[in-house]
Amino acid sequence: MRLLGDEAVLVRGREGVRLFYDESRIARHGALPALVQETLFGHGSVHSLDGADHRRRKSAFLGVAYEDAQVTRLSPLLEAEWRIERADWLAGGDRSAYDAAVGAIGRAVMLWAGLPGTRAAQTRWSARLAQIVDGFGVPYSPQFALAAVNRWWSDRHAQRLIEAVRAGQLSPPNETALHTWAWHRDLSGDLLPARTAGIELQNTIRPTIAVARFVAFAAKELHDQPDWRDRIAAQTAQRGTLAGGALATAFAQEVRRTAPFVPMLPGQAIVDVTLDGQGVPAGGRVVLDILGTNTDTESWEDPDRFAPERFEGADDYEGIEAFVPHGGGDPARGHRCPGEKLAIAALATAIATLSDPGLSINGEGLRVNRRRLPTKPASGGRVRAVGTGSRCPFPHG
Repeated sequence: MRLLGDEAVLVRGREGVRLFYDESRIARHGALPALVQETLFGHGSVHSLDGADHRRRKSAFLGVAYEDAQVTRLSPLLEAEWRIERADWLAGGDRSAYDAAVGAIGRAVMLWAGLPGTRAAQTRWSARLAQIVDGFGVPYSPQFALAAVNRWWSDRHAQRLIEAVRAGQLSPPNETALHTWAWHRDLSGDLLPARTAGIELQNTIRPTIAVARFVAFAAKELHDQPDWRDRIAAQTAQRGTLAGGALATAFAQEVRRTAPFVPMLPGQAIVDVTLDGQGVPAGGRVVLDILGTNTDTESWEDPDRFAPERFEGADDYEGIEAFVPHGGGDPARGHRCPGEKLAIAALATAIATLSDPGLSINGEGLRVNRRRLPTKPASGGRVRAVGTGSRCPFPHG
């Protein structure tokens, strides 16, 4: 096919993943249109690097986000924030699952990252970062223009945080993202420019906030899968905690497999490449079909059926080559997202919360527009306490 005027080949499945993440044949730098790259990821981010520079920058992300200890630090923060959201719903609140997730996950991940600010300020910045994700894929639209404004504001704010750490005005703990990016050095031994360090700080927290879109898909599936919702609720009650439940985690993995969040990723061929007789010359684009790989008939049994049980006991999800909701390959050497564990923890905690028998998920507005990038159920998944609903504003006579 042709993509943005260039020869391109669309690949999926195990062989497609192997080709796409082979750095001797495919590069990520220059593959995304600059307008999209700079709005979503920021100028000079790790997403624009390859080779040794990419591995050096990626090592910082691995240290701050990939280690199990970091998931352990985040989990109680997620638990506390989702308990607040649940209490608000039970008290009569009617925020959508998506909006609640932006706030709950955003505040939790900002505390985890060592960022200062009140709950209200953290909620506002979370909403800005979530809107950047919402608007990056629709260039020349009002949503894209707003995303550009939020990118400018966020870059400036994050830069000031980095400068405050370097000036000794803030002292975040060593294991936090704010500390890591304030003092990260490149291959030459130089500190990153404060602007770039602030961009990578955002690239540590924003993808976790973007999990809110998966939460909206989870609300849809929980509505459609009442048996699973009951099972998750029972296990959560037995464990006495919202975080880390095995059934909620399996459900989260199946949501990630089936949700058309980001349907494809582009790369650029370094050399002429061929797969199954289809070729693209050096300089052309290779596009990995994310959703098609996650639902590939040669890789998954009954791939169109939503079946969380396929992930029960599947601890080594990174070893499943055709499971690439956050990219494929080795997180240390390739472009797989190092924050995937954080995303799974955030989503599973949200699923346990939404499974509470005291809450109901409205079946209206759960349609998904697959022509929009990125997408989610239209309503975001409306949630209310059981027994509440729209009330007539007029007294009965």
